[in-house]
Amino acid sequence: MLEYEGKNASTIFKSSSFKDLKIGVLAIQGAVSEHMHSIEKCGARAVAVRNSSLLHDLDGLIIPGGESTTIGRLSRLYGFQDGICALVASGRPALGTCAGLILLAREVENQDPILSLMSINAKRNAFGRQRESFETDLHIPVLGEEPFRGVFIRAPLIVSVGEGVEILGRFQEYIVAVREKNLIATAFHPELTDDLRFHGYFLEMALQKAG
Repeated sequence: MLEYEGKNASTIFKSSSFKDLKIGVLAIQGAVSEHMHSIEKCGARAVAVRNSSLLHDLDGLIIPGGESTTIGRLSRLYGFQDGICALVASGRPALGTCAGLILLAREVENQDPILSLMSINAKRNAFGRQRESFETDLHIPVLGEEPFRGVFIRAPLIVSVGEGVEILGRFQEYIVAVREKNLIATAFHPELTDDLRFHGYFLEMALQKAG
């Protein structure tokens, strides 16, 4: 387990083996370049996944924020859905942020599930529309004592979790970050901050699987 000291933990990342990891970012829509930049700053290789064949050669996958209905429809249309499910079934980690959380959820209020991989019940746009977007400090124990800045943009929330799901973080009484085995989901956008700890936590999961 990495010992996180400070927001960027740069000395830890530089001394790690993240350089051997190849992490894909699903490049259908959303904050693709921002996630890739964060992954590369941690020392790993980032790949924009625009073809489902690329999923076979990854150490982990990030499903970014965007519009969940659009990402879901295009993932089915272009054959990503089966490939993502196979990647997760192999034990490789996947991180879903904002809309990515909706894609991973087994239940979504007022919507059919898309990938149905994670034992969570999610609610879309739970904090309102674009103008209700906000930032706040979150306490996420797996990242250390220093607060993590959560950026919420048309954010979902997790209404409930199933057995075996670890709650990583809350905003007030709301669940906003969870982990289930090799899956992580956040209602906020870690890629929109300079704080690399969440991506480092995800890369550590990928490193453990690759090792």
